[in-house]
Amino acid sequence: MSKIQIKQRPLITRPENIQGVSNFIAEILARRGVASAQELDLKLKYLLAPNLKGLETAIDLLDQALDQQQKIVVVGDYDADGATSTALMILVLREMGANIEYLVPDRFKYGYGLTAAIADLAFTSHQPDLLITVDNGISSHEGVAQAQQHGMKVIITDHHLTTKATPQAEAVVNPNQLGCDFPSKALAGVGVAFYLLANLSSYRAKIGKSTAKIAQYLDLVALGTYADVASLDLNNRILVDAGLKRIQQNQCRIGISALLDIAGRESQSLKAQDLGFVLGPRINAAGRMETMDIGIECLLAENTEQAYFYAKQLNQLNLDRRQVETQMKQEALTELAKLDLDADALPAALVMFEAHWHQGVIGIVAGRLKEQFHRPSIVFAQDQDGVHIKGSARSIDGIHIRDSIEKVAEQYPHLVKFFGGHAAAAGLTIRKEHFEEFKMVFTNLIAEMNEELFLATLWTDGELPDDALQLSTVQQIDDMGPWGQKFPHPVFEGNFKVIDYRWLKEAHLKLRLALQGGRSVDAIAFNARTQFDYDPMQDQVHLVYELDKNQFNGNTSLQLRVIHLSQ
Repeated sequence: MSKIQIKQRPLITRPENIQGVSNFIAEILARRGVASAQELDLKLKYLLAPNLKGLETAIDLLDQALDQQQKIVVVGDYDADGATSTALMILVLREMGANIEYLVPDRFKYGYGLTAAIADLAFTSHQPDLLITVDNGISSHEGVAQAQQHGMKVIITDHHLTTKATPQAEAVVNPNQLGCDFPSKALAGVGVAFYLLANLSSYRAKIGKSTAKIAQYLDLVALGTYADVASLDLNNRILVDAGLKRIQQNQCRIGISALLDIAGRESQSLKAQDLGFVLGPRINAAGRMETMDIGIECLLAENTEQAYFYAKQLNQLNLDRRQVETQMKQEALTELAKLDLDADALPAALVMFEAHWHQGVIGIVAGRLKEQFHRPSIVFAQDQDGVHIKGSARSIDGIHIRDSIEKVAEQYPHLVKFFGGHAAAAGLTIRKEHFEEFKMVFTNLIAEMNEELFLATLWTDGELPDDALQLSTVQQIDDMGPWGQKFPHPVFEGNFKVIDYRWLKEAHLKLRLALQGGRSVDAIAFNARTQFDYDPMQDQVHLVYELDKNQFNGNTSLQLRVIHLSQ
């Protein structure tokens, strides 16, 4: 386990400027950069204006393709953002009368992005006039050129970072491309697709052509945005909130309803976090374990029978994925244990490879290692060609993982064949024979960074006033959501006197804590036996916690969900 420091989030804006909420809620919001109560009004009319570079050209191309009944093929990506983007593009354009199909090639065979091989595949299998990428393509120079060689026009819609010139596609829509003035750089791939389709729809409506009711597809936008861990800036919070409300009211894809039902979750009580922890992993499992077609078909399903057919497959694939992941993580921990590391002697980065590891799960395992040890982590698996290995990287705050890999590629060009990604997550391909050299160079590069970055920080919103420890506060906090990436769910800390304790299933710690005025409150610390050193002889604890509802035997009571415990 990594060492941890507990710090209070700084105020970014002035709480007194946020009117109409209690003081402690105003402080929570000010710590997340909310400047006024206006930003709590998440109506769609407050979405940013569509000044995306390349948008008008893309609209013209799609408008023409629709009018001329050109054959369109969508090339998607392998994750939940790619699946929702693909489904959104298909559903909206079909509603407008498009002749459209999609293609999500085998990730293990074709790699990432619009490669030349995928352009060939699109040509031989669909012979399209127009190819649209969703959630990929910003680095696909060869793939775009190959598609054009086959006589296709290409529209790229993507959101990934790039420091290079964009490919010579007919249109490129990406808020992160060079020269794009769109104020939010946090749109997910599905958000970019939404902006394109919404503005195509309104353009066609103005001139009396077939159009689509775009708002009915916001469930897909919310799901893809949240599952891709996009930062919840105001624009994304509006999109996620609108889509979440549609799911809660059962005005969503029948496939989403089926997935929730199989997961045993009720749509009306769904929270934004469930998009990332219940729905996202089940859709992602298709791309990780088999083929993303299953996830896309679930989202495209037109009747209950189809929806459940695919939802059941996704649920099973997710169970398989968990099993593989658990085994791989255990093997990785065993390897680390052999190095006899302690928290003071951890390498600056954890870089691991095992020939039999599953390519589809390396990203999750890298993420688990990063969380447990608070180090940038890269986990590699064997590529199908036997010569290369593919890595998935996850990083901690303050270390930009994609840029770090790029530095290695620039200084040692032979070490990195392909790479791409974001600040927090990236993917790369290297030659197997270069693994040890890459590991050394990358770890040394990370080791040069500021030592303070390697100390995990648990950020809190400070102490809650005693009178705010009420069930009603849980509701107040829920109402201020959606909470998520860069707009984190409130976390509090405080010293408490322990009245009583007991162990549940020998693993979880249940505490009864004294409050002022003779009141008391329950706290639960899951897996406390392995995470914390609890001494029952001491009656004081310092807790970092979230507020939660405990529903038991028809009663609902306040409960603190413990994140960290010290004495």
